[in-house]
Amino acid sequence: MIGWEFGKYVPKGDENDPFKRLLNIFKDLLVYTSGDVSEALTWLTQLDKQYNLTDDNYGIADFIQDLIDKGYIADQGQKGSGGMGPTAKMEIELRKKALDDIFDDLKKSGTGNHTTKVIGRGDEHTSELRPFEFGDALDNIAISESIKNAHINHGIDDFTLTQDDLEVHETFYKTQTSTVLMIDISHSMILYGEDRITPAKKVAMALAELIKTRYPKDTLDIIVFGNDAWKIEIKDLPYLQVGPYHTNTVAGLDLAMNILRRRKSTNKQIMMITDGKPTCIKKGKKYYKNAFGLDSKILNRTLGIAVKCRKLNIPITTFMIASDPYLRSFVDQFTRANQGKAFYSSLKGLGEFIFRDYKENKRKRK
Repeated sequence: MIGWEFGKYVPKGDENDPFKRLLNIFKDLLVYTSGDVSEALTWLTQLDKQYNLTDDNYGIADFIQDLIDKGYIADQGQKGSGGMGPTAKMEIELRKKALDDIFDDLKKSGTGNHTTKVIGRGDEHTSELRPFEFGDALDNIAISESIKNAHINHGIDDFTLTQDDLEVHETFYKTQTSTVLMIDISHSMILYGEDRITPAKKVAMALAELIKTRYPKDTLDIIVFGNDAWKIEIKDLPYLQVGPYHTNTVAGLDLAMNILRRRKSTNKQIMMITDGKPTCIKKGKKYYKNAFGLDSKILNRTLGIAVKCRKLNIPITTFMIASDPYLRSFVDQFTRANQGKAFYSSLKGLGEFIFRDYKENKRKRK
């Protein structure tokens, strides 16, 4: 008789593996220090002294050696000042951890793709049923419901299954989406003792990993904006830092539009993470800046480009990670001009907001 063979219970998780336990902490520190391995290890050493993270059997020196041996850090003098730096393997691990931390519910569901509300012979099953039609895929047939219909229509004693008994699952067409994620790196993202850039980086890494693993046909471009705007690669996200910049929202949106114009996807969108109003535009080769109040010149240019995005059918979702009521006036005007959406999110809820909005946009649009 075939049965089950049981072994010794081994607790799940990393609590019994000192390397994995320290690695999880080290990953968070590495994002916080923008990829500075030396600084992250210094912080880890201080935490060890305070909370006794290691013991006589496994210390920080052992952990560092394991990081090198397992390929998480390496000598990368070409990146600037020399010393140890994160490897590509570590960058992937950082994105995976961000996905686990922010989008943990994804781990409980199977791989899927975005859907539209176009009902027909599509790719993804829904809970709706309809009668079978010639040309329907056989793998969409609802077996239980079809057999039940046959029993009702023809009786149990002489079982007969005809085309009229068949029902199929209604389906949605899968879609492709091109997204540009804009991250504000102006100086205000670290003002007043609040670190806003680290949660923004984690969200960007999680969204990148989500798209790469769950929606591989979609595209994600990431741009940062301060006085100017420029595109960065996904691998650069852990090293992202705030600069002594104003907030040139116009430059960011203009670059985002240029990127999306080259994308062939029907569905296009911009997601913007910011904590303040626009304070800078470029006039010719010079910058026009005004950090005090809502400057009419800057505001009009910003609203104008929001309208351009609307005409190109590119909705903008603004994630305002600041609760200042003064900023709501700008965000409301900007959202109305683009006919997009706005969320006023805490840093803790930022990832959940972006994840839900990304998926909801795909369900709503063709």
